[in-house]
Amino acid sequence: MPNIRRLDPTASPLDYFGSELRRYRESAGLSQKELGDCIFCTGSLVGQIETAHKVPTREFAERADAALMTDGCFSRLVGLVLRSQLPAWFQQFAELEARAEYISTYQCQLVYGLLQTEAYAAALLRVDNPDKVEEMVAARMERQRVLKREQQPAVWVILDESALLQVVGSRRVMREQLAHLSSFRDNPWVHIQVLPFDTGAHTGMMGSFTLLRFGDDPDIHYSESYDQGHMTANPDVIRERSVGYARLQGAALSTEASADLIARVMEERYGDQPAAEDSGVA
Repeated sequence: MPNIRRLDPTASPLDYFGSELRRYRESAGLSQKELGDCIFCTGSLVGQIETAHKVPTREFAERADAALMTDGCFSRLVGLVLRSQLPAWFQQFAELEARAEYISTYQCQLVYGLLQTEAYAAALLRVDNPDKVEEMVAARMERQRVLKREQQPAVWVILDESALLQVVGSRRVMREQLAHLSSFRDNPWVHIQVLPFDTGAHTGMMGSFTLLRFGDDPDIHYSESYDQGHMTANPDVIRERSVGYARLQGAALSTEASADLIARVMEERYGDQPAAEDSGVA
């Protein structure tokens, strides 16, 4: 029997999405199962989304729009829904990141979120959020849509060499992740540099950070601790970190040499080996 729990559509973006899905479905005279058949999913999934027990994917939203002829209603809503799944302290940064014209980041341990594969992101998120992996991965993939917008930002990423060597998920996951990084080699808007171990002491050793630049608004510096993000537009901080970032760029391998190193690590460290060795978890 279909779940008839009623939602307060003002409670959250997820509740609003669910209530609108039910409203459009009922107006079309369809049961949950019938709508599920139309969009290649189960009626149970439709019911879970209508009752805010499940987070919709963008694919689900686009198929629902087509089946219910909503003129893109759910495709527009799903971005808000997925963003709401990000940690509350991270949501403001994600909104700014999506508007930035230039993103420059140094990552001391991990691949930057905008460049992560689904499997890599899932392995990371599963460590602390085993019950919310699916929706948090969907939210992270939604962030990456910034790289597909009509006027995408210029993105400059400096990865510490350790990000290539730390096994996250499994060797197979890492091979896929490094292959994904390699796919940006000829992308004119995404530049990746690797900071090698033999650099020695450097200005990024205090931790990862990101600089966002906008057309008319002040630049933003962002860093984070375990449970919160720190943003500032303080000109002194921006100046200091911008100079620090330039020094990291100077110390890092060139984009060409970095691409070669990524390809070499992918083959030498994560190439074909016995399946039994492919079960390691970071």
